[in-house]
Order: sequence, then structure tokens, then C-alpha cells
Amino acid sequence: MQPVNPLRASLGLAILLLCAAAPAPGQPEGDRLTAEQYIQQWKEVAVRKMKEHGIPASITLAQGLLESGNGNSLLAREANNHFGIKCTPDWTGGKSYHDDDKKNDCFRKYKDAAQSYEDHAKFLQKPRYASLFELKPTDYEGWAKGLKKAGYATDPAYPQKLIALIERYRLSDLDRGVDVSYRPKEAAPKPAPAPRTGRNNRGSGGDVITIGASRAIERFEGRIKFVRAKQGDTYRKLAEELEMTHGMLARWNDMDKEAALAEGQRVYIQPKRNASKTAATHTAKEGESLWGVSQQYGVKLAKLAQYNDLPENARLQEGQRIVLRKPKR
Repeated sequence: MQPVNPLRASLGLAILLLCAAAPAPGQPEGDRLTAEQYIQQWKEVAVRKMKEHGIPASITLAQGLLESGNGNSLLAREANNHFGIKCTPDWTGGKSYHDDDKKNDCFRKYKDAAQSYEDHAKFLQKPRYASLFELKPTDYEGWAKGLKKAGYATDPAYPQKLIALIERYRLSDLDRGVDVSYRPKEAAPKPAPAPRTGRNNRGSGGDVITIGASRAIERFEGRIKFVRAKQGDTYRKLAEELEMTHGMLARWNDMDKEAALAEGQRVYIQPKRNASKTAATHTAKEGESLWGVSQQYGVKLAKLAQYNDLPENARLQEGQRIVLRKPKR
């Protein structure tokens, strides 16, 4: 017999998020937490759990945001349960009953929300999640997909929802020891429109933002952040400016951390993707390398090498067809 999954299914997730759409009984509308306020309130706890248990703080916070509706759901308000964990036969703590997969489903109830965070960390120590701890602590995409694969949630879009939250609120910074903070919304200046010169902002395929007095941060295909290298830039210099580690920045661009940067070169400041969003293939031009194609389409070099049965340092022949997505078997 399969063990009962103590986490709610996608239908239950929808129900609890609908509950979060309205204030809890007796809760004034103005008391509802925004995502930014929730992160500010719980980021230190998430980082502490990361150090104690090895679970990325970004994943913990993203799950908390999603499962509790920014801490506003009835389950979070009434039971301090921020992760939708249900009662199991060995649970001896408090209980709270809500309609979910069935009427009056039993959910764990905690004395405070911090206890919910600790129980969540312990819950992920179960054997079925063991493979997650073999991932790099900065691999939030792997963790998000691994949670779904291990049965944490039945919603097929669960990994994408977690990844979207992590990237929207820069939660992966916490995994690298970099703090995150947000301006009050009323004080945030209205972003300037992205410059348009011919083909959609120099081929970036997305918006352009500027952090402080720093350089412009663009989005390739609207999803992968990158900057343009300036004359004299190095990975170390860029990393200091962007408050990152230069080794990680170089890895995201499939280069040695001491490699030189050419003026105008696209430098991704978050991991490239496993496949191109807009194109299925690329026809090589004279002198191109597989790495160059990887940078052009924002696809991980190792994936391109795998899809095309080529070494990562391959030089391409003019007219050679390069597959940009995993071939269908």
C-alpha cells in the first residue's frame, strides 16, 4: 500500500490560496502581508534552517510564499502552518481541520510559525527527498523540480511556480550569503521603458532595468538576466559590483573565472536554461563555437553538447545544424 501523502494535492493548494485571497475572520484588509513583507519577516529563519539542514533558503521561502499565500491563508493564520503539511499517524502535536482532498482534512497545527519552518525542514529529511541533498545548494531549479518528482505536490506546474517566485524576489541571493531587501512600493520609482532600437533592445528579448547607479540589467527572452561587459571588466570586478561570487558568475557563463571579457559581451547573472524558448535549431556561421551558440540562446553549454553529441569546446563548421532543445526519442 502506498503511504498517504501528507501534503495537499493541487486542488488543495488552489483551495488554500483562495482562502488567502480574502482576509481571515476578524483580520483587517490592511493587515495582509505582501510577498516582500513575508520575505523580510522570515528570511533569517530560512537562512538559519539552510545552515542547520542544508535546504536552500530560496526554496524554503518560495514554498512558504506559495503554500501560505504570503502568510495570509486561513491555515497559516489559524494553525501557523506555512507549508500545508497534513497530519500523519505519528503526529502528536496540534491539529487543524480544513476541507481539502476530503472534508475536514487534518493539518498540523503549531504553537508558532517558526515551529512550522522547523517541521518543514525535518519533513524534507525523509528518505524520498534524499537525492535533493546531492544537488548544489545554489541549484534552486534542481530542488524545485526534485520536490515535485519526489511527490511534495501534485500540481504539474509546482516547480515553475517556485522558480518564478525565487527569480522575481531574488531569493537565490540568500543561498549565496547575500541579503535581500526591497523598497517600499510607494517609494519605488516608476521604471523607465526599455530602449527600443530596431530589433527589440539589441536582441535581449526583454526588459531593461538598472540597479542604483550600476549598469543596465537586461533579460534574454524575458527570463534570463544578463549584463553587458564594459572595457576592462573581469568576472571578479563584475561579481563585486553585483554582490556575487566571481566563480559562480563564470560557471553560469561556462567560462574560467579568470577568463577575459570582451567589451559588449553578454554575461548571464543567473543560470542559463536547458533549452531555447524561441528557437529549435541554429545554423552555424563560419568560425562559431558551441560556447558562442550557448551564449547566444541562453542554453547551458553542457546541454548543447549532450543534445548534439559534441565536446563542449567544439568549433563548428559553416552550415552545421545545432539542436537547441532535447531531441524527442
